[in-house]
Amino acid sequence: VDCAQGGQAMAEWTRADARAWLEADRRLKTAGVSPKQVQVAWIKLANKGPRGDLETHGRQLQRDTLAVIQNAKSRFPNLRIAYLSSRIYAGYATSNLNPEPFAYESAFVARWLIQDQMKGDAALNFSPEKGAIQAPLLLWGPYLWADGMTPRQGDKLNYTREDLAADGTHPSEAGRVKVAKLLLNFFKNDSLAKPWFVR
Repeated sequence: VDCAQGGQAMAEWTRADARAWLEADRRLKTAGVSPKQVQVAWIKLANKGPRGDLETHGRQLQRDTLAVIQNAKSRFPNLRIAYLSSRIYAGYATSNLNPEPFAYESAFVARWLIQDQMKGDAALNFSPEKGAIQAPLLLWGPYLWADGMTPRQGDKLNYTREDLAADGTHPSEAGRVKVAKLLLNFFKNDSLAKPWFVR
């Protein structure tokens, strides 16, 4: 069930009673899915108007994402896995909503959170053997960023100006198709996702 909402960046999901969560609840209900049925989430990391260096804006995004992950686990008690992804390329951005280098640097935040969980951070505990469960297992989701027109090594992913909407931040229809294909390909081929996704 798609719970992404326009204008609702990570900071808008940090409060458990936030409007974004209420809308997510509504969408799940409309789809005939109960909160107890949610077992996997895909979370894309971004905040509006980030400022400062990586240590400043990155740590804020990390704190916000941690709160969102904990909210998700509380709201969806059977949530077992959360895949984390950073943003798409934002080098064409025409505003400070989330331009480069912030879009690129959001991948570091995903890495920090996954590393913290691996190191045993109690705030991200997913194992009942280690105490109270605070979070699902965090895993890398698809890596969506590529350096504009420069093809990425391996899959040759790039982003043309036409892949972005007029604001240069959000994907255009062509960009949404490109991201959807990346997402679908990831879940069809990831060794942990394939058993439950491909049926």
